[in-house]
Amino acid sequence: MSLPPGFLDELKTRASLSQVVGRKVSWDARKSNQGKGDMWSPCPFHQEKTASFHVDDRKGFYYCFGCHAKGDLFSFVQETENVSFIEAVKILAREAGMQMPARDPKAQEKADRRTELSRVMEEAVKHYRLQLKTAAAGPARDYLAGRGLDEAALERWHIGFAPDQRQGVFQHLTGKGIDAGLVIDAGLCAKPDDGGAPYDRFRGRIIFPIRDARGRAIALGGRAMDPNARAKYLNSPETELFDKGRSLFNFGPAREASGKDQPLIVAEGYMDVIALSEAGFQATVAPLGTAVTEDQLQLLWRIHDEPIIALDGDKAGLRAAMRVIDLALPLLEAGKSLRFCIMPEGLDPDDLIRAEGAGAMQRQLEASVPLVQLLWRRETEGKNFDSPERKAALDRALREAIRKVRDPSLRRHYGDEVNRLRRTLFDGQRPARQGQGGFRPRGQQFGRFAPPATPMVETKASALAAAGAPFEEQLKEAVILATLVRHPQLVPDFIADLERLETSQSEHEAVRAALVQTEGGDRSEIERLCGAETLEKLFQPRHVRISPGVQEDATAAVAAMSVAEELAKLSARRGARREIEDAMRDLEGLVDEGLTWRLGQAAEALNKAGRSDDEDTAEYDIGPNGARMKRDEKSAFDELIGRIMSDKGKGGAA
Repeated sequence: MSLPPGFLDELKTRASLSQVVGRKVSWDARKSNQGKGDMWSPCPFHQEKTASFHVDDRKGFYYCFGCHAKGDLFSFVQETENVSFIEAVKILAREAGMQMPARDPKAQEKADRRTELSRVMEEAVKHYRLQLKTAAAGPARDYLAGRGLDEAALERWHIGFAPDQRQGVFQHLTGKGIDAGLVIDAGLCAKPDDGGAPYDRFRGRIIFPIRDARGRAIALGGRAMDPNARAKYLNSPETELFDKGRSLFNFGPAREASGKDQPLIVAEGYMDVIALSEAGFQATVAPLGTAVTEDQLQLLWRIHDEPIIALDGDKAGLRAAMRVIDLALPLLEAGKSLRFCIMPEGLDPDDLIRAEGAGAMQRQLEASVPLVQLLWRRETEGKNFDSPERKAALDRALREAIRKVRDPSLRRHYGDEVNRLRRTLFDGQRPARQGQGGFRPRGQQFGRFAPPATPMVETKASALAAAGAPFEEQLKEAVILATLVRHPQLVPDFIADLERLETSQSEHEAVRAALVQTEGGDRSEIERLCGAETLEKLFQPRHVRISPGVQEDATAAVAAMSVAEELAKLSARRGARREIEDAMRDLEGLVDEGLTWRLGQAAEALNKAGRSDDEDTAEYDIGPNGARMKRDEKSAFDELIGRIMSDKGKGGAA
């Protein structure tokens, strides 16, 4: 329904967002300022005790700092009442005493046409339901009974039967005075190319009515009784009523059930939906003969933040799940994702429920995994990563997948989770190093004594521990961010580096996020997002103020070179620090004074890594964890680590 210009604006002025929200929440009297329209409460969209849900009545927007829900007057009514946009407008207009605008003639004509076609579809549904009671439908009734559907279930789902007749429904409907053109336009019959008489599309099939969100019949699905039929399942063609890529089987009832806190389940077909619903999982839908589409995902997210994709445990089901991953990644938002419930091999939800009951299905749903875990499974299952090349190929595949996530914050969290899984995988592949010249189990005797089970106090207090302090890294972060704030036109060139940049302070993270979000916006926009006080703190350190790229007269070329150089130094420093931290973890319990001294020397070398501001940036080599380091620093660092590792093999001798 199209609305005239100005209608929504007028509605917003009459309806107060805080009043509408106030019906669902209890305001926090200490944080809220009603006079300024600045209201706070616990979030109505997720369980919490603190008041992190903010309503700005003057601007007409709400935002939750916990679950990141955000929107305006209309989206709040949509989410809390589980209704469409137009339905939300109608609710608010009624409360505000505003008359909904009349439809324009063309829109009314189109609506009348859809109503007429829907009436034809309902007549067809009635006809097919009667046919299911005839003798010809005996095998169909037996099949349905074998799937656990009794008479009451057949009535609830309006299931019918189309006899194997060329003009069964056509003659029935036209015999009731319905125009033949309407029967064809509704998708019930087709006209042959040779101009002959129309013929029924559905013959010898069990019929499942497909309804829209309002419960109107818009299409049919048919399951063939003949095992040799060309298509086991057949849907209505695209019509004025039916767009299969934008429709879902059982959408209306599922939306209502989801609004009562049931999990939203996406199954593969009609029988799975019916079996799940009959078993108590009423918030279940299915796509209609196609893989899940972008429009269907948006429909799902309108009624639930995290639908569960329940797919058969066979190869086809897994392939379908992998297709959904690629479709969903660019559409994900904070609080809007998917979970996946993969059935046991060879079973679908209907099979599982009939074999083991609803409890077994509930356990499968509770074991559903987030999208990121299925992505990881796709890229790693059945593969061997015993070489640097194979590991690098995995890294590339994962980077390409994560790059599809558009939301910068969400993309960063995906990267963190994938890195965690990657470390777990590769650490698990490290061979146990025991015996001559290798690591020994903790507590095993070395000559006359057993090494301590934990690092010595001296080691914890050594320069190595001090090297973990991120002060140098904080300064480099500040220089990078301050230079880009001063030269925001360079941000697009460094956007990938910014997205990966690990910040050590909340102020730095706020600036980084603002730079990524604006992607080269002006200084005022960056300041609006992260705050003037945050920027003031960023530019306070003298080391930042004297940086070449931050100077008032610095050119874009100088600034770009400064950012690139600081990024390289920061990467080298962090890579080296992590390498030493890994070595120290391996050395737990194998430390004496000599080794403590060597670790201190390694830490001192680390402190020098990337410290000089006048080094030749062309003299870089690949350092720990892929970081760039000066070649002489890399050589010295490798030598120190080599000596440390040698000491480990000798039982910690100095």
